[in-house]
Amino acid sequence: MAKKAKITVHPSFRIGEISPRLYSSFLEPIGTMVNGTMYNPKHPTADAQGFRTDVIEALRKTPNPAVRLPGGNFVSGWDWKDSIGPISERRAHLDLAWHQYIPNDVGHDEYLQWMEKIGAEPLYTLNLGTAGINDAVSCVEYTNHDGGTWWSDLRRKNGHEAPYGVKLWYLGNEMDGPWQVGSWERDPKGYGIKANEISKAIKWVDGSIETGVCGSSAPFMAHFPEWDLQVMQECYESVDYLSIHHYHSAPPGDFGALLGGALYYEDFINTETAMLEYVRAKCRSPKKVMISFDEYGAMSRPPRPFRYGGGVHNLYADHYVFDPNRRFVRHDPDNMFPDRPPMRRAGDMVGALGNASVLLAFLRHADRVKVGCMTGGLGTLAASDREHIWRSAGYYPFTQLMKYGQGVSLAAAVDCDTFDIPGYAVDDNSQYPTKEGVPFIDVAAALNCGGAQEKTAVGSPDCAGMMGQSQTAGTADRGRTQEKTAAAGASRRKADELTIFVINRRWDGGSTVEIDASAFEGFEFAEHIEMYTDDLDAANTWEHPDAVMPKINTKTSCESGKVTAELHSLSWNVFRFVSGR
Repeated sequence: MAKKAKITVHPSFRIGEISPRLYSSFLEPIGTMVNGTMYNPKHPTADAQGFRTDVIEALRKTPNPAVRLPGGNFVSGWDWKDSIGPISERRAHLDLAWHQYIPNDVGHDEYLQWMEKIGAEPLYTLNLGTAGINDAVSCVEYTNHDGGTWWSDLRRKNGHEAPYGVKLWYLGNEMDGPWQVGSWERDPKGYGIKANEISKAIKWVDGSIETGVCGSSAPFMAHFPEWDLQVMQECYESVDYLSIHHYHSAPPGDFGALLGGALYYEDFINTETAMLEYVRAKCRSPKKVMISFDEYGAMSRPPRPFRYGGGVHNLYADHYVFDPNRRFVRHDPDNMFPDRPPMRRAGDMVGALGNASVLLAFLRHADRVKVGCMTGGLGTLAASDREHIWRSAGYYPFTQLMKYGQGVSLAAAVDCDTFDIPGYAVDDNSQYPTKEGVPFIDVAAALNCGGAQEKTAVGSPDCAGMMGQSQTAGTADRGRTQEKTAAAGASRRKADELTIFVINRRWDGGSTVEIDASAFEGFEFAEHIEMYTDDLDAANTWEHPDAVMPKINTKTSCESGKVTAELHSLSWNVFRFVSGR
């Protein structure tokens, strides 16, 4: 019999400030996200630049903070200078990363102007594969300098009078990967020196910017973490972020391996944090370089055959299979992948929980992880096909984290049943060690004091009064829709709010949980939002947009600051408390 789970939160259990960039997305011109979804000049809603305005409006309605672009592996062979000016005069190129033609109809300016239209911050990736210092300096000058130089005046001539003001610049993409054009896999010191010089130079162009240097593309790399260490020893003082990536995979139907994947992310973060602190001590530096997890995802995929005897340095041999019959693809944004049969949509719920669990891991490391870019995040915020826009199940946890996961991250003490993840492998690359004692209850918490957390001490009288009287979330007004819940939350943003995010990883039944928030004086329990489905094959579509939806649990109760709730199997839960002051 499952024991009652207990979660304890306290205003003194402070982890660190939560950066809004933690809930960002990633964009690269592969698949349909750029060609077909972002850009389709033949679409009925296309604007003068060929952008789908139905997608723009859908994204504008979300609190999406930022997007990393324009790649990705693509960027290491891309020349941004060939993508500016009149479209008729731009140069088309072969993209060696994804074996496609790049006509540059979506270029440097279009990427940044699309970001202005959706109302999000651009996080820009520079080419450090085939390009050098002058190219990076010119790009930043074109983008951010007021005017009076060749490049800044050219931007104005091309139609954008004001500087774009891009603040975060990544110094290449996955430069340790042997698949990367211009890879620095075998020369981490050389890459560290180059990144250091470019970071210095572009900060001389614009002293307000930040830079991120590439760390390992995955924790499976044979050279991890030594490669990262050698890079950081060359550029620690000139950069602000270490950029790392990871895509967690689990066999289909293995819910424990998928939702327990957050622990592997935390192992990666802890290793990189320890490495950064070592370099910090070695440099005798007061500076604290942060972590940018700017590509991530959790997915189920069938195991692939192993290639025994290949050795650790051949883990990525698939990237070197040269096929003389392979042809470059020329994309038609109005008719993407016409030869592919229609894809059957898998259930939404488990995938939504997988990515949400990664974000909870980031929240538990909010003192160090300041950027998180979900690959597929834009599709999560605005699922689409050629004609329609709708909300997948993943939209709801993602946007609820954006709205309520602000302020200061708090640690939560959790006492619950546990399970083990036996070591497993999906392919030569994705091999995961055994994890024992994984809690079924996955938790993160955020305390947002009037939206001005940096000015208010946690636990101070400004952030706490007296916990309200016994109450039950069963009144009629708590039966409102999720849209009204979000609107009501937004209208109270100046109040102090405590939010506890809970995933029930248990796949074989529900769980009873008690949440002890009695230390938060003056906070009243507001609501318990839950999302689950009894049909794990259910998926939201244009025709059936509400197959998986959040709702208010009216049976959840609170007495003397202690909440008692029943959590459904494989469910997402948001417990909200609001200050009465």
